[in-house]
Order: sequence, then structure tokens, then C-alpha cells
Amino acid sequence: MSRRVATITLNPAYDLVGLCPNITKGTVNRVQTAGLHAAGKGNNVAKVLRDLGIDVTVSGFLGRENQEGFQKFFGKNNMISRFHLVSGRTRINVKLTEKYGEVTDFNFSGFHVTAEEWNYFVSDSLDWLGQFDMVVVSGSLPEGVLPESFADWMLQLKQRCPCIIFDSSREAFVAGLEASPWLVKPNRDELEIWAGKPLPDLDSVINAAHELRNRGIAHVVISLGEQGALWVNASGAWLAKPPYCEIVSTVGAGDSMVGGLVYGLLMRETSEHTLRLATAVSALTVSQPNVGIKSRTELASMMSKIELTSFR
Repeated sequence: MSRRVATITLNPAYDLVGLCPNITKGTVNRVQTAGLHAAGKGNNVAKVLRDLGIDVTVSGFLGRENQEGFQKFFGKNNMISRFHLVSGRTRINVKLTEKYGEVTDFNFSGFHVTAEEWNYFVSDSLDWLGQFDMVVVSGSLPEGVLPESFADWMLQLKQRCPCIIFDSSREAFVAGLEASPWLVKPNRDELEIWAGKPLPDLDSVINAAHELRNRGIAHVVISLGEQGALWVNASGAWLAKPPYCEIVSTVGAGDSMVGGLVYGLLMRETSEHTLRLATAVSALTVSQPNVGIKSRTELASMMSKIELTSFR
């Protein structure tokens, strides 16, 4: 197995991450800056995979005017970049974590993708993505890219690479589901929006996951915050719960989980082992200011603390 992965981030961002004990509206709030990172969901996934030794090619769109931080990020992490440069600036997302772990996001707008730029991306990406074992498609749609156009691209992509890992929200999530990706990873809120109803307990979440599976989706993984993560597939359902961690930032925790899932699946690990690994990677992420795995020893230690429950 070549163990090659591509990640697609159509609407990346610079994440400005800070700690603010309490956010008071209408006053001056002092923020302890945790860092400014070249990010976006697929790029976060790629960082985790590179830390685990997987070759990754990254693609999507970048604003030409402030691309430097991303180019340095790709070079530092030995990622192959096939990003398309467009006019304008890549957006900045401000993410403030309060003392109890609650995150408030301020997502700014960024570049606009023209129809010509989108068509070129579609043609180019479909030309080379078929050579990868897995393709991770994650994040929101930039201005100018219609959900219908995105859905059509996803359908064409599936014909070239059946193993699509999909993590998105709102209209992009609904559009991407039309291609019945191999694995989807909504959080509980996103699943409730898709289901059109509250999912107050684990049974209701599992039932909604099976509804997604009935659409031809092999694996459904739902991130449940402090409760952990639930994986539902043809073999059963498992809940992985992490230990208590002191939260520095929850930014990128879901993306880190996707990175762990992809790694376990590439290594042909069992569902139980893969979910334990992915949950451990996510738990480590919330205890640090940025995404990434600092040491395999630390990861193994966290994996041993994950509580796994089977619902066969």
C-alpha cells in the first residue's frame, strides 16, 4: 500500500487563537494570544498525518495576497502543495477560548472564487486525485462556489477515489452527502441539523447515524465533545470517551480526530483501535495551543486512558 493521502480545503483560514477567561460584550477584553496558525480543516488533518509519518498532498484555494504563512507551513511539514492561488486574501478566523473551554468564533470573509477558477480546479483536481488511497474533503465553501457545483465535483471525485473522508457543515455538508462519501464525521449539532430534530440521547444519535448509512455511507463518526466520539458502521457501534483534560483550546480537535481516523484506516487497524487512536489525538489537541502530535509516547499514554464501549 502506498499510504498516500490528499486533503482538500476549499476555504482555509489563518486561525488567531487566544485565551480569555470571560468575554464581556461591550467592553475591552484582554486576550492571551496562543498563536496565529495557517489552518483550515484539511490542513489540520494533514498536520496530524505528517506527524504520524504519512505522505500528504494538500489542495484547495489560497488568497494570493497573504499566502506566505501557508507556504511556510507546507514547507516546514513536508507537504506537497497543489493549492490554487486566487485574487484576494485568505480569511482570518478569531477563536477565543474561555476558562471552561467554551470557544467563541469570529469568522471573517475571504477571497471570492470565480466560475473560471472553480472550473479549472475541478478539471485539475480530478486529473490527479485518483492516485491516492484516501481523499479528505473538509471545511466550508468559499464565496463563489455553489453547493450544487460542489456536489457535482464530489460525485465525480467518488468515481476516481471511492475512499472519501468528508467533514463539513451547513450547506456544504448537505451537498457533499449527495455523493455518499465512504466516511462522514459530523458533530452532534451538525447531525441534528441534518436530521431536522434534536438528538437528546445516544440511542437517537445512533439511529440518525444509521439513517446516514442507509444512504450508502459506510462509516459515520459523530464527535460529541467531552462525551467523546461515536463510530457506527456495518460491524456495530462504539463510543470512545477521553479522560478529563485541561482545555487550552478546542480549535482543531475535530480535525485531529479525522487525522487519527484516516491513519487507523490506512493501517488497516480495527474500528476499536482506530477510534481509540483518533479520540486520543483529539484529546491531546485540546490540551495545547495548536494542532499536532508532539510524541508517540504521549499518544500511546493517552490511548491507554480512552474508555471504549461497544454497542453491538
